[in-house]
Amino acid sequence: MSSLIFELVSLLGEDRVLNGPEDLIPYSFDGTAALRQRPHCVVFPKTAIEISAILRIAKAQKTPVVTRGSGTGLSGGSLPVKDCIVLCTVKMDQVLKLDEKNLSLLVETGVITQKISEIAETAGLFYPPDPGSIKISTIGGNVAENSGGLRGLKYGVTRDYVMGLEVVLADGSVVWLGSQCVKDVAGYSMKDVFIGSEGTLGIITKVLLKLIPKPRVKKTMLATFTQMDAAGETVSAIIAAKIIPCTLEFLDKVTIRCVEEFAQVGLPLDAEAVLLMETDGHPAVVEEEAHWMEQIARQHGAYSVTVAKSAEEATKLAAARRSAFSALARVAPTTILEDATVPRSEVARMIRFIQEVALRHQLRIATFGHMGDGNLHPTFLTDERNATEMERVEDAMQEIFDFAIKLGGTITGEHGVGIAKKKFLPQALGDNSLGLLRQLKRTLDPEGILNPGKIFDL
Repeated sequence: MSSLIFELVSLLGEDRVLNGPEDLIPYSFDGTAALRQRPHCVVFPKTAIEISAILRIAKAQKTPVVTRGSGTGLSGGSLPVKDCIVLCTVKMDQVLKLDEKNLSLLVETGVITQKISEIAETAGLFYPPDPGSIKISTIGGNVAENSGGLRGLKYGVTRDYVMGLEVVLADGSVVWLGSQCVKDVAGYSMKDVFIGSEGTLGIITKVLLKLIPKPRVKKTMLATFTQMDAAGETVSAIIAAKIIPCTLEFLDKVTIRCVEEFAQVGLPLDAEAVLLMETDGHPAVVEEEAHWMEQIARQHGAYSVTVAKSAEEATKLAAARRSAFSALARVAPTTILEDATVPRSEVARMIRFIQEVALRHQLRIATFGHMGDGNLHPTFLTDERNATEMERVEDAMQEIFDFAIKLGGTITGEHGVGIAKKKFLPQALGDNSLGLLRQLKRTLDPEGILNPGKIFDL
């Protein structure tokens, strides 16, 4: 037994330290395709005090620490680095306080996101962020990646619902950032520094979340188009009409075919695009918004608009979008779900460019995503065992991100940078902004032990 393992076992006990070769395999990768690295060991702390002690051991042993929740990340943010400790937070899964008077919920970092939504709903409240991995991802991972979801257009992303955080810093000290107050401008907003920091600045142990009143009703519609531009124009017209739907999602023709083969929800296989539209809120407002959204879609070329008459029908229509990744994952040995965002006015142009890139590089790329906020998911259906094809995939990705930046967009809207996208970050941010990130990292983690090599290199 190495001195590192001996100290960790002495702290946590043998049942919460894994270091056998077979035991480490599940922790050697996350949800990112074609990336894997076996760690030195995996530990399962239950308290911030234990994490503090782990970090002091790691610092003394000069061993990197990579924090992991459920491992659903799509940019390699929780991918182990060589000889590291993987600090897995899934045993920190306690719901600490539902405060209905102040519309807040205090939870530990390992609580599953779906559980948070369910707890809020039992109190007649609403936690809006709904990442695609909601049934398995942890709230700590959501905060570390600043996760989005289908309702981001109207309700925002994870950052918009974090009131406070407990964080263990690289030196082992424990800090509380933020407060229970709706208004609090005392000092720098340090909690926001850690949201989206991907475990490179500190380890999140508790999260205080804002809840809101649950919308009274929701209406769901599915519009089909023979041209992608028409779907894009529909989205622009809906926003211009001062309607902000809770969901405004699209599937391209490749995704439509895959989803229909998988879920059999009745999608038209001759459609160039389908648009999932949902509005929620007061019944009168929802009826009015749904009416105008249907009219706008028809005026801009939708050849059919299906309006759900019941909750069951709404679930069926929404399944067309929510099952997109699962459907695509069946098509090829390797599915690389990417993430790029452009201004809403450039969505149709960006989608056409992705289609051109696919033809030019002889690749199969399906595109779906959040058309209402410009966040697209070009998804590569490929085979990581084919080295030649993977080279074409890399070239295609570079072109896609270059074009997104050219259009005033960004390299990621909700998946994070991690290791998969860090080579694109200098172009997206510029030297001075990237230098500021490095300066912050050196200040909070001078030994460089927290998730090294992610987001950028020092």
